[in-house]
Amino acid sequence: MRLLVLGGTAMLGRAVAEQAVADGHEVTCLARGVAGAVPEGVQWVQGDRDLADGLAGVTDGGRPWDAVIDVARQPGQVRRAVAALEPVSDHFVFVSTGNVYADHSGLATDESVPLLSPLDGDVMADMSVYGEAKVACEAAVLDGFGADRTLIARAGLIGGPGDASGRSGWYPWRFAHPAGAGGAVLTPDDPDLPMSIIDVRDLAAWLVRCADGGTSGVFDAFGEPDTLGGLLSAAREVAGHDGPVVPASAAWLAEHGVQEWMGEDSLPLWVSDPDLRGFGSHTGAAARAAGLRNRPVTDTLRDAAAYEEGREVSEPRRCGLRDDKERELLRLLGH
Repeated sequence: MRLLVLGGTAMLGRAVAEQAVADGHEVTCLARGVAGAVPEGVQWVQGDRDLADGLAGVTDGGRPWDAVIDVARQPGQVRRAVAALEPVSDHFVFVSTGNVYADHSGLATDESVPLLSPLDGDVMADMSVYGEAKVACEAAVLDGFGADRTLIARAGLIGGPGDASGRSGWYPWRFAHPAGAGGAVLTPDDPDLPMSIIDVRDLAAWLVRCADGGTSGVFDAFGEPDTLGGLLSAAREVAGHDGPVVPASAAWLAEHGVQEWMGEDSLPLWVSDPDLRGFGSHTGAAARAAGLRNRPVTDTLRDAAAYEEGREVSEPRRCGLRDDKERELLRLLGH
């Protein structure tokens, strides 16, 4: 297969390119080249997708592509890619997100949940309209390539090695380096919160197989259904943690300035809003029926933790509690 990856230097795009090379495919990545080098064995074509002629390097001469894989979030970039590549490409795989759904309150849901309205315009100004932007991207691909030549993969929370957000690596790292006395670690008191993680390598391998096989359709590409309590238990197992686990209520954490999901002074993977409780509970059954295979979550967390261990000391963490903040919170809770 002659595969074109739009990107290929950041977490998922890089994993896709590496997997495709390992599978014996001929891989080209179009990227600006500012996020790092492409993997070994990949041809790099420099291009800026914000420019009208940004894809000229992969369309001039009408070179045929068996498949294209795109992870973009800006509708304008996707519209330009579809217009330029449809005449010279057989198949388009677009990586979307579970954020496209308008309702996150249901549990054990699938691709039938209604979507948000598409973003009006070519540029997503900020992450508050991320879901709307991805809806617009999906529509552009389906309009240009048609349903029979398109695969839409609505990814859940992606984790594993290379997770710069820290969401999948924080807890196994924290359990390995507890800040509290006697190894105490603070957690949200919500063990039954539905939550899952899809390993970036599993998602990449499935995307490449779908591209090679011409798989079409719309799929929720999620990890095996799990809970926050299950993920915390797996993180403790990975870290070999046997110290106290100290749960705190959502109200208490909010009162003391602890953020949800990610970001500074946060407890990752946790949302308290009942209207968002189902975000991590899409079953992903259709994607698994189409060949998606999920490795044990302990493997994902172990490798995410190894990535955290390898981060530069000077590189700030993008989520989790500072040691001093967590120690103070644990003290207030009697630990």
